[in-house]
Amino acid sequence: MALAHLPTPCHPMDRLGGELGFPPGGLLVKRDDLTGLAGGGNKARKLELLCAQAIAEGCDTLVTGGGKQSNHARMTAAAASVLGLACTVVLSANRPDAPTGNVVLDELFGPEIVWAGDLGYESLEERITAEAERLEAVGHRPYAIPVGGASTLGALAYALAVDELLEQTDACDVIVVADGSGGTHAGLAAGFGDLEKVLGVDVGTRPNLAEAVPLMAAAVAEQLGRAPVHGQVRIDDDRVGAGYGEPTDACLEALALAARLEGIVLDPVYSGKAMAGLVAGVREGRIDPAHQRVVFLHTGGMPALFSPRYSSWIRSLN
Repeated sequence: MALAHLPTPCHPMDRLGGELGFPPGGLLVKRDDLTGLAGGGNKARKLELLCAQAIAEGCDTLVTGGGKQSNHARMTAAAASVLGLACTVVLSANRPDAPTGNVVLDELFGPEIVWAGDLGYESLEERITAEAERLEAVGHRPYAIPVGGASTLGALAYALAVDELLEQTDACDVIVVADGSGGTHAGLAAGFGDLEKVLGVDVGTRPNLAEAVPLMAAAVAEQLGRAPVHGQVRIDDDRVGAGYGEPTDACLEALALAARLEGIVLDPVYSGKAMAGLVAGVREGRIDPAHQRVVFLHTGGMPALFSPRYSSWIRSLN
């Protein structure tokens, strides 16, 4: 079933690339912010596979969760609307006085929203399971989706996305991506067959990324019948700042560079920190713009910018 508008564009960012020392065509962006569903984002690819499995199993309710500004929660609620399914989303925050950013869209799509308070990653996963069990006890047929869609099936969508990317460009030495739950990173690594081709930039969602990503990548490769994934996992842990969703100066610089040199809008929670990781990778010598062709995977997330905490932060640029 088609939930995503594919293939998404892949094109050069030559003005930004020039600022960072890349030759023309040396820095590309894969525009998975343009997947279409509910404003776009990388979760549409995962949800196509996950929702197909839910329907095949006779489920009637999608159950998932994330942080207050979760793109995954927004897009899961939208997918449920498209497919005529019910949806419950668990948000690891207290209910705000007024919805902002992604929460406006969450409420628009109409899922049951469970405001669970401040939960860590493992506690949130447990709460998703508990909500699925609650729904099953009253006669529903729930399909539980982990945070970020980071199951083997969800991650597999990004192994297939590598095949799409390689039809659009003849070379990719490094792909840079935001690392939340790690599923997108794992799928990319499985698609390339090489952990070292993917630089994940930790945004503070999951505490055990360095262990989880290689395990998921191996499971995806096995499910697809591909060769085992080789290399060492690459994760930049230095862009998180004070925590998940917390603004950083480097993220603000990255948002400004992308907007003012390329007209591309990044978000403050995921893709902005990923771009900050790309910039730091060049400046600190982990990425060589003279000899490596780099693809930045834009995972979407624009709605978070319209939360007051971020809109006032953006104003500080002027």
